[in-house]
Amino acid sequence: MNRRTFIHSSVCAAALSTIARSASAAQKPASLAGEVGITTGSFMRHLTTEPRAGKLRLLDLPKIMHEELGMKVIDLMTATLASMEPAYLDQLRASADKARCVLTNLKMNNPGLDLASADENVRRHAIDEYKRTMEAAARLGVRWVRPLPGPKRPDFAHVASAYRELIDYGRSRGLTLLVENFGWMQDDPEAIPALIQAVGPELRSQPDTRNWTDRARYEGLTKAFPFAVSCDFKPYALEPDGSHPRFDLKRCFQIGWQAGFRGPWCLEHFHDDLSQQFREMGMLSDRLHQWTREAA
Repeated sequence: MNRRTFIHSSVCAAALSTIARSASAAQKPASLAGEVGITTGSFMRHLTTEPRAGKLRLLDLPKIMHEELGMKVIDLMTATLASMEPAYLDQLRASADKARCVLTNLKMNNPGLDLASADENVRRHAIDEYKRTMEAAARLGVRWVRPLPGPKRPDFAHVASAYRELIDYGRSRGLTLLVENFGWMQDDPEAIPALIQAVGPELRSQPDTRNWTDRARYEGLTKAFPFAVSCDFKPYALEPDGSHPRFDLKRCFQIGWQAGFRGPWCLEHFHDDLSQQFREMGMLSDRLHQWTREAA
């Protein structure tokens, strides 16, 4: 493991351009430009709460990232947290601080919540549960949170109202709401700008390179990156020689770069062998840094 080495044609294009410029101007701090990090969802099959050979405690990840991978950005997912209790959250934040890592985002994969339900009680329950999770996010010190999009295209009036309430709630806690192409969005290249148009420019995007269908991928990234503050750089399995035939990873990077996105690029990558997973993450990180140098 050691490694040093809706917008549909009828929607006003000018309005979207204004939102995109606003998103670009308010992007993440410059300290994250050019950074490559890790999404903790990558380790779901390897996580443990107690030290075990061949397994990983989330509390130990920051040290590994700093000392063995030369990375500092950690994008969290709720399912990877061993606990939502304050003591554990404080311990994780302290572990990141000690390793000079930064916890940037909490993907709120709260199961069974529907921010777009026609039932007001169901929507209210979802909003309240997400607010509770946002309190944990604030304690961790992240700057972004991402609710989980549902499987069906939502009623935009309902979901936009819910998102705006969460945006208002997060503002005083230093939290910005993100949207990621997931669920109903995965085959719709217009989905992210359409939702941002409905909610307003405070909503930002976190494009996921893999989550699109093959048909929608490059167009979807092209339309999502102008609003991006982070990116899940997510491949399928790599070939033994490191190649990735399923889709063009460099093209995904170039689409982001041409849109003005500079990072962080958060690797979401899986392998049955944890050591090999870290090696391949290092390989992907090297490529992203090389492409960044070439583009600059």
